[in-house]
Amino acid sequence: MYKIATPSPFRRTLLAAAASLAMTLGSWSTSNAADNYPTQPIRLIVPFVSGGVTDAAARIVAERLGQRLGKTVIVENRPGAGGNIGTAEVARATPDGYTLLLGYDGTLVINPNVYTKVPFDTLKDFASIGKIGDALLVVLVNPKLPIHNFSELMAQAKQSKEGLFYGTAGNGSTPHLAGTMLSQRTGIPLQAVPYKGGSAAVVDVAGGVLPMTISSVAGALPFLQGNQVRAIAMTSLERAPSLPDVPTLDEQGVKDYVFNSWVGLMAPAGTPQTIIARLNTELQAVLNDSDTKARLINLGVVTTPGTPEDFYKQIENDLQKNKKIAQTANLKLD
Repeated sequence: MYKIATPSPFRRTLLAAAASLAMTLGSWSTSNAADNYPTQPIRLIVPFVSGGVTDAAARIVAERLGQRLGKTVIVENRPGAGGNIGTAEVARATPDGYTLLLGYDGTLVINPNVYTKVPFDTLKDFASIGKIGDALLVVLVNPKLPIHNFSELMAQAKQSKEGLFYGTAGNGSTPHLAGTMLSQRTGIPLQAVPYKGGSAAVVDVAGGVLPMTISSVAGALPFLQGNQVRAIAMTSLERAPSLPDVPTLDEQGVKDYVFNSWVGLMAPAGTPQTIIARLNTELQAVLNDSDTKARLINLGVVTTPGTPEDFYKQIENDLQKNKKIAQTANLKLD
């Protein structure tokens, strides 16, 4: 029979001291790395293809953020599954501040409420750094229709038993939920028609294939400038700087209606708070820069500087808002 040796009191003391030293050195190493951050390039994952509003906003912010941090911020596109693939990649990344996410309302607060399964938990897997801004949405109609405001839109929709068909950027997209919430709030019959992108829906409205769509301001501007579509309402509480003559839905009687798309910066959960604070400080400086603000406004993105806590609170609230919309409409995607 074997007898298991018991460490002597002296040996136990040595082992305890060694363990304590290892913990201290590990803590010091982590703290020192955070204090010296950054020491290498930073990856900013955009969970969509290049060329869209989210990608363009990410590149503007990445350029200026890199200048302030003294290290390059490299934008990497990781599209797929409605943004879920790239978003999940950041959720699994090492929380050291060198892999960040371009957070988007569609992936973080809509997908969890419309997809049967998503490979991340928005509130548990990410730390908020700060919101970049609201990517404003506009209601567009074909200019040949007798629709110049929301009242005329309601009248037109009620003339048909099927209601008014409107194009979206796909099932479960931000414009889809914006239209669903508008229908729920006002009772007007709206039927969503999914496209593989918002620009394709705007093209069909301009061509008379569809009467209406809800689009990003950036996607709508070229068509508005060519008088190919007509803007009748903003879905934000304030008018867009680039479309000052277009009233909001709130102004037109749909009180407190707000459905903005937004973008922001996120990090994997567990990222040291000193790194989060540094990134937020530099992000605020970027967003308050007049040239950066102007470039983002050209994309239809109105900058909204704020704290990580402010952004996290909005994410919590938007998750709950979209959950109610999706459940009422029975929206589910595989």
